[in-house]
Amino acid sequence: MKSLSCPARGRGFTLVELLLALGLMSLLLALAYGGLRAATRASDRGQLLLEETSRMRITHQFIRRQLNQMLPLPFDVADEGSGTRIVFEGDSRRFQFVAPMPGYLGSGGPQVQVIEVVNGENGLDLLFSHALLQDFEQQRLYDRDPIVLLEDLEYAQFEFLSRDDDGEIIGWASSWDDPSILPVAVRIDLGFDEESQSLWPLLATVIRVDEMAVAQTAASRDYGEAIRDMIRNRKRQD
Repeated sequence: MKSLSCPARGRGFTLVELLLALGLMSLLLALAYGGLRAATRASDRGQLLLEETSRMRITHQFIRRQLNQMLPLPFDVADEGSGTRIVFEGDSRRFQFVAPMPGYLGSGGPQVQVIEVVNGENGLDLLFSHALLQDFEQQRLYDRDPIVLLEDLEYAQFEFLSRDDDGEIIGWASSWDDPSILPVAVRIDLGFDEESQSLWPLLATVIRVDEMAVAQTAASRDYGEAIRDMIRNRKRQD
């Protein structure tokens, strides 16, 4: 008489096999997470670089626009004795001039504007301040906080191009000695540290004002007369 035998039971996973499977799965998950994290960091760095590049381009265009529109209008008097009208002041870290503001940023006529470099938290900061030329006083430049154009600069240098008495170009200088006239051109050189991928294109722009207008407005008695002199000069040219 044959004995009845039970069917063989299915073989399951051993503890060692289960631990090995969990280990492999953890390794794959870690690799996938590492790749995703690296891709996210690369994307963030790319986005940050685009934002920095865009801000630098906008700053470069804004400063060039303001310098191109510089006006030979006096905003101060050197001293009461000489009566010298100041239309431009500048050194290697700061310069002050008069120019119109874009319509969406200011109104009311020409404005006294200052571009300067100051010590910031992580380097040098490039700042911009402005105030109306009409009834201008120096303290009005600081009625509001200055606009931070660029931050964390490693170095900054402002230079100005001048002429001699014969009208010949002298060369670039880091200070402006004759505040009664405008420079021929202004150059702004900025730099970031080696770790930054930002690169400032050297800005050198010519002041677009004819010499006759400079001479006339430098000797003007006040703001209103300076404007009238400029209008008369333009009518003669037309």
